[in-house]
Amino acid sequence: MKERVEAALNKVRPQLRMDGGDVKLIEVGEDGVVKVKLTGACGGCPMSQLTLKMGIERILKKEVPEIKEVVSV
Repeated sequence: MKERVEAALNKVRPQLRMDGGDVKLIEVGEDGVVKVKLTGACGGCPMSQLTLKMGIERILKKEVPEIKEVVSV
C-alpha cells in the first residue's frame, strides 16, 4: 500500500511545488492512517490544513480506498 500512496502523492506534488512546498510521506499505518509532513512553504502556511484535507487526503482516498485519514506530523 505504501507504493500506491507514494504514487498518489506524486500526483499532488506538482501543485504544491508551484507554491514552493512539498509533502513527505512519513508512515502508512495498518489502520489506514497516513502520516505526512508538509515542507517548504506548505509547512508554515496558514492554509496547510485545508491543503491537507481537501487536497492531499481527498486524492489519496480516491487513489487508495483503504485510507481512512491523512494527518500531518
